[in-house]
Amino acid sequence: MINVREMGTIETVKIDFPDGANVILGYSHFIKTIEDLEEIIRTVRPDAIYAIGFSEASGDRLVRYEGNDSSLIDIAIKNINRIGAGHTFIIILKNVFPIAILNQIKQCQEVGRIFAATANPLDVIVYREGDRAGVLGVLDGFSPVGTENDADREKRKELLRRIGYKK
Repeated sequence: MINVREMGTIETVKIDFPDGANVILGYSHFIKTIEDLEEIIRTVRPDAIYAIGFSEASGDRLVRYEGNDSSLIDIAIKNINRIGAGHTFIIILKNVFPIAILNQIKQCQEVGRIFAATANPLDVIVYREGDRAGVLGVLDGFSPVGTENDADREKRKELLRRIGYKK
């Protein structure tokens, strides 16, 4: 038997965050996630300025939050509420690049997927049906306008070495 029902809607949600900050957006399955993500950030990069918002998908269905900067906490809560998808989390970071904590976040036993880790403009593609929503994907930054040449390659390599990610 096929259950036919009315289709929901698809929309994009623009993620707002301060200049110079980075965002990690992901999916996780358990209320414990919020504290585990905070522990990872504090342990791996104690110098990070951060906020985490996590939306429960069942039970109280609350937005849970942690962080060490009240303005970033407000932004994380606002963004996760606008996305409105259960079991979704957002981390807003200052003073650290996502690459410094991303592997540890992916290793967190509750984390099922990372959708984005970026400082670029970010839009989240959300499917909504009744009182449910889910993240379909993201629009991260902009489309390419060409292919790098030798000078561009050298510029890329110099940047990575200057910021300490390559020797």
